[in-house]
Amino acid sequence: MPHIITEPCIGVKDTACVDVCPVDCIYGKTEDWEMLFIHPEECIDCGLCVDACPVQAIYPMEEVPEKWKAFIAKNYEHFGLTPP
Repeated sequence: MPHIITEPCIGVKDTACVDVCPVDCIYGKTEDWEMLFIHPEECIDCGLCVDACPVQAIYPMEEVPEKWKAFIAKNYEHFGLTPP
């Protein structure tokens, strides 16, 4: 299961998670969103990004807190994919 970046990332300038990702599957901010996104088909589920995140915004998909579950769909849709 891929990791998902959630609401606490919005507006954060730190991109430490991008630097530690061994497969470069974390993509930058867009005009529509002021946050980062993890490509679900490229993520190898290593978890390095979780520890690197300064605002604790990254979770394994199955552990995303209920209040941020909508970010699972937003993440998939960002890459033109159908959410699970």
